Amino acid sequence: MDPEIKAFHESQASEDKAICDLLYQEISKGLAEAENKIWHRHPVWFLNDNPIVGYSKLKDCIRLMFWSGADFNESNLKPGTGKFKDASARFTSVDQINKEDLSRWLSKARNIQWDYKNIYKRKGKLVRLK
Repeated sequence: MDPEIKAFHESQASEDKAICDLLYQEISKGLAEAENKIWHRHPVWFLNDNPIVGYSKLKDCIRLMFWSGADFNESNLKPGTGKFKDASARFTSVDQINKEDLSRWLSKARNIQWDYKNIYKRKGKLVRLK
């Protein structure tokens, strides 16, 4: 585990740390080819420099976010509120994480991607990757 990600996990309360540890393990297994690092102070996985999935600490939960998740058609992922294509799930207990759902979401994350890597070059316009 990257030392910065480990430090992120260690800074969490015990239940939140358990959630982060499980998410890290499952994401690393499901997207083994992805690079992971701390990005904007949160663990994020990238495919070809494009952000795919990450998690962050919110006031009352750990939020798992998929950058292109709004197009996954998954009822347990809630779409973001802006012009982007993100969707997320929130967890307050490790027992709330369904590994089968997470595995399916990670598979979709690999295959359904919007090009966030070049969003600045395109002046905020998102393009679907094939």
